[in-house]
Amino acid sequence: MILRLVLLVVLTLMAVGVAVVLQRRRPEAPSAPSYRAPTQLDRADFSEPETPILVVVFSSRTCDSCAGVWELVGSLDRPDTVVERIDVEADAERHKRYRIDGVPTTLVVDPRGVVQHSFFGPIPAEEFRLALPH
Repeated sequence: MILRLVLLVVLTLMAVGVAVVLQRRRPEAPSAPSYRAPTQLDRADFSEPETPILVVVFSSRTCDSCAGVWELVGSLDRPDTVVERIDVEADAERHKRYRIDGVPTTLVVDPRGVVQHSFFGPIPAEEFRLALPH
């Protein structure tokens, strides 16, 4: 009887030990990408730097959702706003300079070059409209 109890305790301790070792060996769960938008742009890097509002879409020609974002942003027709699309294939240098690590990345920039709003991926039209100064 005592021998069985000792054997049970030993087996239990071994099982706990194996579980602890296996738990420590488990790889960390993959993390989701954490895109960051620049907080400041040099307006001289973009067309019509004197226009009060700049909307920039950093994109790629191979990106399906970029086309939808450009359709929304490119249709913007306001005299105080200039829109510019920067495809990574055509201008990788500006993507690198502003550390754009995911497309589409859309920025709404004020006259001083301060990014007022940023969007990653597809943009709901109403949310984009509300991000623009009135």
